[in-house]
Amino acid sequence: MRNVILIGFMGTGKSSTGKMLASRLGCAFIDMDEKIEEEAGMPIPEIFAKFGEEHFRQLEHDLAVRLAGRRNAVISTGGGTVKNPANMAALKESGTIVCLKASVEAVLERTQARGTRPVLDGADKGDRRAAVEKLLQERAALYEQADFAVDTSNLSPLQVVENITKTLKIRGVLHA
Repeated sequence: MRNVILIGFMGTGKSSTGKMLASRLGCAFIDMDEKIEEEAGMPIPEIFAKFGEEHFRQLEHDLAVRLAGRRNAVISTGGGTVKNPANMAALKESGTIVCLKASVEAVLERTQARGTRPVLDGADKGDRRAAVEKLLQERAALYEQADFAVDTSNLSPLQVVENITKTLKIRGVLHA
């Protein structure tokens, strides 16, 4: 099986959905952010603080290229992975890209914990809604690169998995 790559803004459910989808498909689940933290030996906010966003993006790119060489995996990307065209080209070659989307309200609700989302925490300047809206707008065209999208705003992770599985079958990526 080719990989299934989940892209989308932070808080759209890439990790929770990815774990369930991998289980359903009987394949490996790889969360890129978790893998980067594991390999760096520190959490992402610490990587940002010590080495900067550019260093983090290089780690992310190196991992995207390595993961593109794999098969039989559900890969949950970090929210900003789509910003590098080379990441997207590598990942697209290895599988089907699914964009998880959510309303601004859903994203705000799911990302309320501060100190865990360096890009959002750094951008919000006290106005989380404005930061989310601005970042979503900046990345909208990047998310269009997906093979298809699922709006997770009012769905449980299980419903999202059902939706993705059904679409993959219809497109001939999965066989019944």
